[in-house]
Amino acid sequence: MGSWKIFDRYAEEYDAWYESNEFEYRSELLALRTFLPENLKKLKALEIGAGTGRFSSVLGVGLGLEPSRAMARLAKQRSLEVVLGVAEFLPFKKEKFDLVLIITSLAFFENPDQAFREILRILKPGGQIIAGILDRDSPQGCYIESKSKKGRFFSEAHFFSAEEISEYLTALGFESLETCQTIFKQPEQIKEIETPEKGHGRGWFAVLSARKPL
Repeated sequence: MGSWKIFDRYAEEYDAWYESNEFEYRSELLALRTFLPENLKKLKALEIGAGTGRFSSVLGVGLGLEPSRAMARLAKQRSLEVVLGVAEFLPFKKEKFDLVLIITSLAFFENPDQAFREILRILKPGGQIIAGILDRDSPQGCYIESKSKKGRFFSEAHFFSAEEISEYLTALGFESLETCQTIFKQPEQIKEIETPEKGHGRGWFAVLSARKPL
């Protein structure tokens, strides 16, 4: 059973989290925009693990891949075109996309190495990958990892550090690697949008950007 099955059962509960944690959500959006191209509407873009469309619908990405039917139904209500599938076997042709987004869903991939190879395959030369992750090596990440129970959704997650993802991307030949970070407090302590900072290690939410060689 895929680790994403939990989202089929609790899709609406997952989606409601963004309403009750507005400042964390908006802080993450701001960090992602750090690396988003300005001419996004002119590019062929895809979000892998699009969930309920909370990110794609706001960032201007029109196509998502999602394994959970319940999540996909909610995403479609946000006018996102959704293809059912998993990251390890992307149902797209070679060199089709200018941009691929992965936002927190990496923690639920069955085989991250295979997924990254698939992303490399579908990106055009010079194409960009942007990955937003919950950084295991951040103070908040260390706290979550140390807990015996991680909660309904995190119990199925395998968190990565920003350093690990950087190594994955570099090993596959991706270039121009950049990182930024946000969420420097516990979610319940965030009372305003946090400004992203360069680098990684302090913020719970890290964003990595890299490009496929020309």
